[in-house]
Amino acid sequence: MKYPISEKYNTPELESKIMGPNPLKLQEELLLGCKIEKGQKVCDLGSGQGLTSVMLAKDYGFKVYACDLWSEPEENEKFFASMGLTSEQIVPVKADACDLPFEKEFFDAVVSTDSYNYFGRDEKYLDEKLLPFVRSGGLIYVTVPGMKKDLHDNLPSVLLLSWNEEQLDYLHDVQYWRSIVSKAENCEVLEVSEMESNEEVWADWLRQTNEYAVGDRKTMEAGGGKYLNFIKIVLRKK
Repeated sequence: MKYPISEKYNTPELESKIMGPNPLKLQEELLLGCKIEKGQKVCDLGSGQGLTSVMLAKDYGFKVYACDLWSEPEENEKFFASMGLTSEQIVPVKADACDLPFEKEFFDAVVSTDSYNYFGRDEKYLDEKLLPFVRSGGLIYVTVPGMKKDLHDNLPSVLLLSWNEEQLDYLHDVQYWRSIVSKAENCEVLEVSEMESNEEVWADWLRQTNEYAVGDRKTMEAGGGKYLNFIKIVLRKK
């Protein structure tokens, strides 16, 4: 697919901030046909160094709360200001996805790009940890890295070139994720499907020179990408 929004951020300085397969392109595909309205309060859950949050604020017009446990709000605030955004448009928050510091029903929507698989595999997570902070009728858009078919009983050796079994347990297929989110009592499952983005978003990541990208090259250069995909999940709170 084409990524006209993401291409605006295609600079070496901004690409150096990505922490995995290109999250901007993943988010752009995730939000095709997005039903979140401009001006609504959106939690960017697992926002990393804030690239996805900048896109949500600048290009979609949301009031964004950039929530991440591992990045510092002061650094993100400086970055947001450098991108021309004000505190009225975007707010950095240091927060654990399992202990969000907001009032109940605070958000109109949640967007989570390439991080939900770290905490959302618990089938109780939605009802107990996330949905209480979303208003009735609010939307949740999630993209997670996955497998085309779960292979945990017989992991291909090529995947073990870059990751161990524990790391690979964060990756599952569409059927797995549909089963997990369908167990939530307080939301309606609108979509769980395989995304188109895979090779291109990986290529953007593998061009980076940090140790994590370099380590991932072993599997991907050996053809391991054929087992992997990204998965789109869309939910509506009841």
